[in-house]
Amino acid sequence: MENELEDFRSEIEPEQAIPEESKSNVRRFLVDVLETLVLSLLLFAAINAVSARIRVDGYSMEPNLHSGEFVIVNKLAYKFGSPKIGDVIVFHFPRDPKQEYIKRVVGLPRDEVVISNKQAVINGQILGEPYIAAQPVYQGSWTVAEDSLFVLGDNRNNSSDSHNWGLVPISSVVGKALFIYWPPTDWGLVEHVEAVFSH
Repeated sequence: MENELEDFRSEIEPEQAIPEESKSNVRRFLVDVLETLVLSLLLFAAINAVSARIRVDGYSMEPNLHSGEFVIVNKLAYKFGSPKIGDVIVFHFPRDPKQEYIKRVVGLPRDEVVISNKQAVINGQILGEPYIAAQPVYQGSWTVAEDSLFVLGDNRNNSSDSHNWGLVPISSVVGKALFIYWPPTDWGLVEHVEAVFSH
C-alpha cells in the first residue's frame, strides 16, 4: 500500500514557475507600449497647439487653392506678428463661428478699402493683384475697424467674403495658411504675396 501511495505521489508534477527573465520581458514590453502611447499623445497635442488643418470647400480661392485640397495652418504666425495685406488666412466665419473660411487679407485695421473700376484701392493706392482669377465686377467702399481685417477670395466674382458680409475680427483668426498637403499632386506652399501699390 505504501509503495502504491509513493507511486501515486510520484506522478504529481509541481507547477512550473515562470522564469524571471520571461516576466522581465513582458514588463519591458508593456512599459515600451505605454511610453509609445504617451509620446504619441504628447506629440499629437503639440502638433495641434501649433497647427491646424482645413479642407478647402468651394471655388472662392481659385486659381490658387482648389476645392477638396487640405491645407496646414500655422496657428503661431500671428502670435509673434500681425497679418499683412496679401496673407492667406483661416478664420472662424463671423456669422457662424463653427465654420472656418480661408481668404486673402486685403485691408488692415484703419484702412480705407475701395473696390472701383475693377481694382482694389487701399488708402488711395491701387493694390497690384496678380493672383486673382478675374477683376472684380462689383464696387463699394469700407473702413476697416481697429480690431478687424478686410478679406476677399482670389476668385473675386465667385466668393462670399468681406464685400458681402463685412469684416473679420482679428480675434477670429485661426492662423496663416501654410502648406497644401492633400492631394499629393498639389503639394506645395500656399502663395502669400507682398503688397505692391501704385498710384
